[in-house]
Amino acid sequence: MLLVEDHQPLVKALRQGLEEEGFAVDVATDGEEADVKCRSTSYDVVVLDVMLPKVDGLTLLKRWRGSGINTHVLMLTAKTTTNDKVTGLDAGADDYLPKPFEMDELFARLRALIRRGHQQKDPVLRCYDLEIDTAARAVRRSGRSVQLTPREYALLEFLAFHRGKVVTRSMIWEHLYDEYDENTSNVVDVYIRYLRNKVDKGFDPPLILTRWGEGYMLRGDDDPPPLKV
Repeated sequence: MLLVEDHQPLVKALRQGLEEEGFAVDVATDGEEADVKCRSTSYDVVVLDVMLPKVDGLTLLKRWRGSGINTHVLMLTAKTTTNDKVTGLDAGADDYLPKPFEMDELFARLRALIRRGHQQKDPVLRCYDLEIDTAARAVRRSGRSVQLTPREYALLEFLAFHRGKVVTRSMIWEHLYDEYDENTSNVVDVYIRYLRNKVDKGFDPPLILTRWGEGYMLRGDDDPPPLKV
């Protein structure tokens, strides 16, 4: 996700909370920087403050929508009147959260926007006997709880949102790591192995599949036999 906010203490608190919640967070502290990042990276969601240096949030949002950028945007602002909310939503915002706010509410709204981006209304993602509760960030297989680290969970959720479709290593890396992380895409293979040991080992059928030379996928309903685990 992209966090666009110029108040440094709030940036620090939000980034820490979002990363603890499992988000990979890029940060922009003015409108020009945000514009460059949003046009060069495909984000799941953007948290956008209205009052920004150089280019304000509303102007920025109108530019994005006018350019065909459809990334879900949550406006975060101290302006709380109904007219302010209407202005933000009419400019193309998908949601609007006035300051001050509770972090849990922000997290819930972001999860809802991400589900909407994947045409998924039910907070529970299902694949055979695997259940992923995106609200509780809990995973069960065959009724048994599966304990995952935040990064393992983020990887599994990403595969589930793209169930039946191949995702490349670079796509996974961009989703799991922010711009400040120095890990390479090779670490994706390591986390796939960790995830298989927890989600697939001892269960049938195996759900995390490899398409050689292309990437990984979570088993769909009609996957052909040549896919190899």
